[in-house]
Parts: sequence; C-alpha cells; structure tokens
Amino acid sequence: MLNNKVTKAVRLAIAFGAVSATAFAANAEQGEEKIEKIEVTGSAIKRTDLEGALPIDVIDASDIAKSGVTSVPDLIANLPAMQGFTAAGESVGGGGAGIQTASLRNLGAEYTLVLVNGRRMASSDSGSSIDINSIPLSAIKRVEILKDGASALYGSDAIAGVVNFILKDDVQSTTVSARYDKPSDTSSSNFSITTGFGDLDSDGFNVMVSYSRDEQDNLRSIDRDFAKTGFVEFEHAGQNLVAIAGSSNAIPGNAYVKYYQRDDAGEFVLDDNGKRKTSTYSLNPYKEVNGACHTTSAPSGNACQFDYTSTLEIQPESTRDNLFLQATAAISDDMEAYVTASASKFEMITRIAPYPTGGFSLDENSQFVQDNVITHLPDAVKADMVEGGVSARWRVLPGGNRTDEWTATTSHIVAGLRGELNEWSYDFAITSSGAEREQVRLTGYPLEKEFMELVTSGQVNIFDAPENLSDEQNQMVANTMFNGLWDTTDTDLLAIEGKTSGAIAELDAGTVYLGVGFDYRQSSYSLTNGAGQNAEIVLFESAGTEFDLERDSYGAFAEVIVPVLENLEVTGSLRYDEIGEITDSKRTGNQTVNDSVDDTTYKISLSYRPTDELLLRASYGTGFKAATMRQIAAPRLEFGVTSSPYDCPAGLAPEKAQYCHQDKLQYDVYREGEKDLQPETSKQYTFGFVWAGDTGTSFGIDYWNIKMENEVRRLTQNQIFGDPVTYDDLFTTKVDRGTGDTVLAIIQPARNVGESRTSGIDWHVDFTTNFSFGELKSSLMGTYLIEDESLRVGTTDTWDTSLGKVGTDEEVAFRNIINFNNTFTHGDFTHSLNLKARSGYTDASADVSFYVAQADDWDSAVDGSVIQKHIPVYMTFDYRLAYAWGDNANFAFGIKNLFDKEPPFTLNAAAGHQVGYDPRYADPYGRTFYLQADYTF
Repeated sequence: MLNNKVTKAVRLAIAFGAVSATAFAANAEQGEEKIEKIEVTGSAIKRTDLEGALPIDVIDASDIAKSGVTSVPDLIANLPAMQGFTAAGESVGGGGAGIQTASLRNLGAEYTLVLVNGRRMASSDSGSSIDINSIPLSAIKRVEILKDGASALYGSDAIAGVVNFILKDDVQSTTVSARYDKPSDTSSSNFSITTGFGDLDSDGFNVMVSYSRDEQDNLRSIDRDFAKTGFVEFEHAGQNLVAIAGSSNAIPGNAYVKYYQRDDAGEFVLDDNGKRKTSTYSLNPYKEVNGACHTTSAPSGNACQFDYTSTLEIQPESTRDNLFLQATAAISDDMEAYVTASASKFEMITRIAPYPTGGFSLDENSQFVQDNVITHLPDAVKADMVEGGVSARWRVLPGGNRTDEWTATTSHIVAGLRGELNEWSYDFAITSSGAEREQVRLTGYPLEKEFMELVTSGQVNIFDAPENLSDEQNQMVANTMFNGLWDTTDTDLLAIEGKTSGAIAELDAGTVYLGVGFDYRQSSYSLTNGAGQNAEIVLFESAGTEFDLERDSYGAFAEVIVPVLENLEVTGSLRYDEIGEITDSKRTGNQTVNDSVDDTTYKISLSYRPTDELLLRASYGTGFKAATMRQIAAPRLEFGVTSSPYDCPAGLAPEKAQYCHQDKLQYDVYREGEKDLQPETSKQYTFGFVWAGDTGTSFGIDYWNIKMENEVRRLTQNQIFGDPVTYDDLFTTKVDRGTGDTVLAIIQPARNVGESRTSGIDWHVDFTTNFSFGELKSSLMGTYLIEDESLRVGTTDTWDTSLGKVGTDEEVAFRNIINFNNTFTHGDFTHSLNLKARSGYTDASADVSFYVAQADDWDSAVDGSVIQKHIPVYMTFDYRLAYAWGDNANFAFGIKNLFDKEPPFTLNAAAGHQVGYDPRYADPYGRTFYLQADYTF
C-alpha cells in the first residue's frame, strides 16, 4: 500500500512540476518504514510527502541531452518563460561584456535568482545577476525553474522567480562525453569527463569530480548574407528601398571645415554675445575627386558613410573550462558534512568595427590639407574659414578590428553540515564565491601620440581609398595600436546561512510543518583600470573613475505549511530583509554613499486537490528589492557613443543646442548611479490548475501577474533625444579631445519608474502515444504575455510597452513563445524532433537607426519614420537521433535548425553593431550538424 501511494505521489508531483529528481528513496532494509525527506525549490521545508505544489519546471539530464544544447546559456534561451536575458551576440558592440544571463518574465536578469545547489554565486555585476557561462552543463543533474515570486523565502532578488541548477552527486562511475558541431563557416566542440567514488550508504562518503571544456569559433558578418552589410536593400509598399546604417568615421575619411556665417546682405551673423556664429561644411575628398563615395561607403550629403557592419563578426569566439567537485561524508547516522567547489574560466574574443577616430584637427596650412581639403571648398567657405577649423573623421581600417578578450575567472566553494536532530532537519553552510573579469584590448585601439603624429603628417593619406595604401603604410598604422589590460572588475560574496524545519503539530487533515532560517551576505564590487587606461594613451579616450563598492545584508524568514482539509493545504512565508548602506573605499570624503533600507515581505499559497488527478493552486505575495550597488553608487563613467546617429533634437535649450553636431552623428554617452534611488517593491499573484492522468497525459495553465513600483531603469537614447524638454537635465557637454571643441553628450542615470505591470499565462500539454513498434512522448508548452508596460521615467501618465513590437526600450516582449518537443523511442533508438517558435512583432521605424533612400538613387531620401515592417513568426526545428549501444555507450547525430531558417530582416539595430537582424532573438548559425558520443565505465 505504501509503495502504491509513494509511486502515485511521485507521478503526480512530476506532472505538477514540484518534485526533485531525488525526491524519494525507500529503505528496503527497514521494510519501507523510512522515506527520505525532500526539499523543493520554492520551499525551505523538508517533508516526507508531496502535498505541496508550486509552478516549477524540472529539466533533467536526459531532457537536456534531447534538446541538443551545448551550454547553459543555450539551455536557458530555449525556455518559453525566458525573455530579456543577455545573449552572446550582444558582446559584439553591445553591452554584453562577455556575460550571458537568465531572465524570467522579461523583467531582466536582476529579478531572476540563479542558484547552484540552492546557493548563490558571486554576481556578474554589482547586483545579483549571475554569468551563467560559469555553470558546467555536463555536471547538471537537473534544473528546477520556479516561475513564481519567491522574495519572501529567498530574499530581494527573486521577484520574477528562481532558476536552481542541481549538480550531480553520489556518482560512482566515470562518463566521458565528446561532441562536435558544424554549421557552415564555423564550428564548435565540447568535451567532458565526470567521475566519482565512494558509496554514501555503505562507505560513508562520496566524491564526485567533473571537468568540461567547450570551444566555439567566431562567425563573421560577411559569412552570412543577412548580416554582411549595413546597406540593406528591401521592398516596402511597392518601392525598392535601401536602409543605410553607416558611420561618418569613414575610410576614405571625411573632412569638416568651420566657417563664419553671413546673412543675405553679406554681413557676419552674430550670437547673443556679439560673437560671429559659425557653421560647418562637410565633404569627402575622395568623392570630390571620383564623383562618388568609395564602394565601402554611402553618400551622406557632401560626406560619406562607411559600411562598418561588413567588417565585424556576428558571433564571438569563446572557450570555457569548468571544474566541479562535490564531496559528502557521513559524520553520524543523522549528520553529514558536504563541500561543493567549482572553478571556471570563460574567455571570449570579440571583434567589432575598426576604430572610429571622431573628429581630430588638421593644420589647414599644411600641404597635405591644402591638396586634399582646401582645394575642394566653395569660395565662400574658403574665404570665411575659421582659423584652426579644419578637422577629419577616419575609420582606422589598417589597424584592424577593435579586438577585445574578455576573461571571466570564477571560484565558488560551499561547506556545510546537514542532518536531523530530534526529527528536525537542519542545514548550515558558509559560501565564499568570487568572479574576476578582465578586459584586455588585443589590437585596434590607436595610441594617441603615435597615431596622431602619423595621420596629421600626411605619411598615410586618410582621404585615399584603403586599397591604395601601401603595405608599408598599413603596417605603420598597425604599429600604433595599443595592446594591454584595460580594466578589471571583481565581485565577491561571503554568505553564512542556516535553516531548520520540522513538524510542529498534527491536525485531523495532516501534519503542520514549520521552517525558519537566516542568511547574512557581504558583497563587494570593484572596478580597477589598467595602466594604459589611467595614462589615457588610447586616442581621445579618458580614464574612467575607479571604485570599490561594498555592502552587507541580512535576512530572516519563517515558513509554515498547514493542511486545512485532507485535500487543501495553505503555505505562508514571512521574511525580513535589511540591505546595508554602500561604501566606496576609493571615494574621497564621505565613503558612505546611501542609507540602508529594509522591508518585510510575505507570500501565501494554497493547493487544492478535489481528485487524485486534478490540482488547483494559487499564490499571492509581495517583493522587495534594493537597487544594485552600481545603480546607486557608480560615479559618472563614459559609456561609448549612442547606438544610432541623431539630429540635434528640436526643443533642446539653446545654451545646449549650440554644442550639437552640424550633421546627423553619434553622441557620447555617460552612465552614473543615483544615491537616492528608492527600493523596488512588487505585488504578484498566480492561479492555475494541472490535470494528470494515468496514461502519461497531463495539461495545465497558470496565470501570473506582477505589479512593480519604483522599478529601476535607465532611459533609452531614443527617449532622451525624443523629449529634450522633459529630459533637459540629461543633456550635458564634454570637450572633444580631438578638436578641443565643446560638444553635446547625454547621461543615462538609473532612475525609479513609477509603476510597471506584467502578466501572462504559462501552459503545457503532455501526452504519450504507444504504438506496437515504439512509444512517442510529446510536450507542448508556451508562455503568452498579456501585458508588459511601464511608466516612463520622469512621467506619471506616459506608458511604454514593447509587447508585440520594438518599444521605446529598443527591445521586444514576445506575445507568444512556444516549444513542441517530441521523443519517439523504439528499441535502442531514440528520435527527437523539437520545434521552437516566437510570435511576429512590429518592427522599429526605419529612421531610428537608418537613413532610407531609393535603391537606385541613394541621394534620394525617403521618410523612414513612416516605414515599419512586420517581422513574421520565427520558427526552427531541431532533430536528434540517439542510439544506446549496450549499457555503457550512447551515440547521437543531430541537426539544429533543420530547415536552415535565416533570421528575419529587421530595422532594429539596438543590440550591438549587427545590422539587418537581431542577435537576441534569432539563430545566426543556420543549419548545424553535430555528432556526440558518451561512454560510461
């Protein structure tokens, strides 16, 4: 009887998504009298039954294998509930910095708590988001994904949910695995070995060690038709058009000449201070001589725009080494000690377009400038030239791509004791975790002194075609490139935590359980510049401000499970958090940046089973989250330039508008923290049901709703330039080190948003079909977003949304994401066919990132603001054939993106330097073949 109840409980709990794979173990020697207590992600209480139920997805090692993924980031990207994470392609000219993350509900990585064996790791930044590159796929036993807010249990960073990677344990064999993937023009490979010894039950100990290495080659933009150029021809409303995403930092270079303005009467125009107003005349000397821009460039008035997209890569190369060790030893019958240790090294090399010089001054009296610039000027401009007013912009193509190596080295160790005392389970642990990330500039960044001496002397003609430069001249430019460490970020985490749980009462309906616990965390985040950055030796780049941030936090929680009726259970959680003030040891004067904050959060959930097959569940809870240390305390730092060129915004105050560029160009960007940021709070609820039959069929639906207040965001560049009156304080100026001129720049500080609303439905259908020759298991699952909107920073009535379109945040919240997974087994063969689909959406207006013209006349401009494409549904299929050879060997052949589906064409260019497709939402590799072999002995 007990066996039947346990078996049914396990089956139901798996269908409900609530069970750890190691949930139950019957003790045969004790005649099935003892059942092991288990703990499920989302609860701190160990129990001997499975009456609780939470919206949890469980993905075990076999599911991971069938999916065909090769890394944890790939696994995360495959999940329908994941939106808003950082993808690898964003490190190519975007903000990825070699990091990849997880994000539930499109809220962002900071709201999704990532755990390894239930423990936090050092973050990838100053908050709580984890670089999931550091988690070894080969060591994963299963992944538990709690798709419900859990702040009342885990703390302030679990508003969107929890992703818990459970790694292998009690391993007593050795498994070697190898895999090779081959899309066209690139490749990747994976190798891992996992071994263990000692039987915890008979020997009293177990040690498991796992090592893996992954290698990924880069993929260049010119290797894919959809990504090879920033000059993209397309059809719209019966017109053949071209969308041009170029840069005024061109090769051959552009020249700019300042001259004094005159009115119709020929008199000089004066400003309010009685000074003569100036204007700028732009030209491309190569175009003046040859009658057209170079083949690598497009016209932009009298100047030209360089096709920088053709020079970069769309996916970076990387290597990943992971070493994981887990040891467990029995101290007594009721106590065991454990140690979990891991180390990883992730290296990514990114190559973006050659260096854009920005404007730099030239001597108008030099023969070089006279021959190449002055000779092409109109007489009126030549007559009224401003002294010292000649400058140029050049693309340093001979110096090669800007090539950066991002190296992330992480270490993580957890040591603890767990067991039972008087039928109360306990677990006490200390965690020490750290991550160091170095950015090394390999080449492509000019040394200011050497480079400027070279290009201003005329030894290298910056106005000539690149093919006309001699090998010697190209080498002269290459010799001026910087190589060395640029900066280092260090994050460290020290955590002490403990919890205990047990039964406190017996009611007619069952046992009442109580769990209590505490945690203390000390977090630090520092940024240290390399010697080259501090010396400001790279062309026109200033040294950033170093900082060393630290704060402590602690919390305590209680959880109680009460069986109200035999088939109705209520769970309540209550937690108190205090997030300490941030200190910066490198800040002069007062090193304390802000005040500490605290709050109490709660959650109530219930599960009701009217029948053995049907589960009804619901929850309501609150959340609390302090802003990250960088959002609060980071000093003003340079953050590159705007992703798109902008005209001087209409309505900008005249005292700032005078510093606008004369042409449509990119502007410098700063980012900084805000010490007065308020904590974010949330209210959220879920309700749904799951039905599970006895034939492997189940289906379920869960509605979820999250309302946040004081959410921390940064205004996008489009929002700032689109409303210069409201955001006047975000426009500032800086001195252009190339020309000495004062120019306009913008600031993107962290700000509190008044309110945001997100809601949706998670659903799944699972069924099994038996044939005479095999068994087919199918799973259809998806996430449907109903609402995703937020108040714009600084407003009380302007709501922004990216639901089903490219929003003002330059991102997309997909209405539908659906996976359909099928596995057919017959004999020793297993076939898997998996479908992944994302719904279509409305694209960004063409004029946001592009200059649009007639395809047969690039000087004939078209109003890009009225052009909005519809991006169709993006769907890919993956196939895998696996063969089990005996009990020890397995072989697999697979095809990812079976039908070689290309990314859809898009006019949104906000994710990085890629143009024509979005690397966040589509597969750039195309059809990929792979082979895999595993052997266990």
